[in-house]
Amino acid sequence: MSLTVDDRLLEKARQGEVDDASFVACVRDSLPYAWEVISGVIARMRDGDTGFADNQTPPPDEQARGQLLRVLASDSMRGALERHFGVRLAFQNCHRVAAFDFAVEGNAERHERFISPRAQLLNQSPELVDC
Repeated sequence: MSLTVDDRLLEKARQGEVDDASFVACVRDSLPYAWEVISGVIARMRDGDTGFADNQTPPPDEQARGQLLRVLASDSMRGALERHFGVRLAFQNCHRVAAFDFAVEGNAERHERFISPRAQLLNQSPELVDC
């Protein structure tokens, strides 16, 4: 199961749409390692002047790796985080999370390069075969 959903939020979902703030809070509380990595990357992106930052540190264990995979493989979770933080997220090799601020000139192209097949192939290494 990807998320731990409290009864109130589940009931709200049964009755209709759930607002992003409630959904993002559920993601944050359910997937703390993923939240820490993503929010840390975004904080570093905002501290710099390029509108880009990424994480290249592998997760400490499979549970942490699973959190990153779940949050970034889910269109609804990834989309909610992108709207919440006002960024575009990208993902490579089970742990390389990147954040892009498209308001910074050139970052749309930088994002396209980051998500290209070429970039994925060049980012391979023997340590990542089992990720």
